[in-house]
Amino acid sequence: MSDIIVFGAGGRTGRTAVAEALRRGHRVTAVVRDPAKYPDLAGPDVRVLAGDVTDADAVAELAAGHDAAIAAVFDPAAMLGDFFARAVRALLDGLARAGVGRLVWVGLASVLPTATGEPLMDAAGYPQEYRAFFLAHAEGNAALRAAGVSGAPGVGDASGAVPEWVVLSPAGDFDHEGVRTGYYRPAPGAAESRVSYPDFAIALLDEIDAPKLRGVHVGIEDGR
Repeated sequence: MSDIIVFGAGGRTGRTAVAEALRRGHRVTAVVRDPAKYPDLAGPDVRVLAGDVTDADAVAELAAGHDAAIAAVFDPAAMLGDFFARAVRALLDGLARAGVGRLVWVGLASVLPTATGEPLMDAAGYPQEYRAFFLAHAEGNAALRAAGVSGAPGVGDASGAVPEWVVLSPAGDFDHEGVRTGYYRPAPGAAESRVSYPDFAIALLDEIDAPKLRGVHVGIEDGR
């Protein structure tokens, strides 16, 4: 049994991550902006706490005593240009100070390389109306890369170390009606690719229970 903290636990990805962690017997701290809005999240092995993912001090306090963290965060009220980068920097700093060694960051397919190596958002015919959002996620990935990998000096605390991190995203999009099959596979960015929320949660928890990836962004799709 591990203690896992999930930032952004109120969204659909966060909720399915919490459910998968509980299925595996872990204890979970579910972090949301307003716990009063999520009374259904609490349970025998789930604590629901308020927290600001862009506040490194708050992250450090919330994450103390945990083994790993999942971040599936979004703030529609925040300026997209820097929200994800600020969240990454605060998470890496706070988790390092709390002694949490593993961060699984939920990324975006649009910034994932395709089979040709170009970002999916630059592929011919890819919708561009949310490009500012895509670029904001890319800034988050850039902040992770700039921080280095596990074993580097701490991001704000010389006694800590950068948590080992990995970025997972759907390779294309979620199958919003999809069910848990237990099968998934890594894949390059592809607009037509799909994965269910429960199967994506399996990938997230596998990278905590038996980590295989570090310092990379990997797409996940239906493995059947």
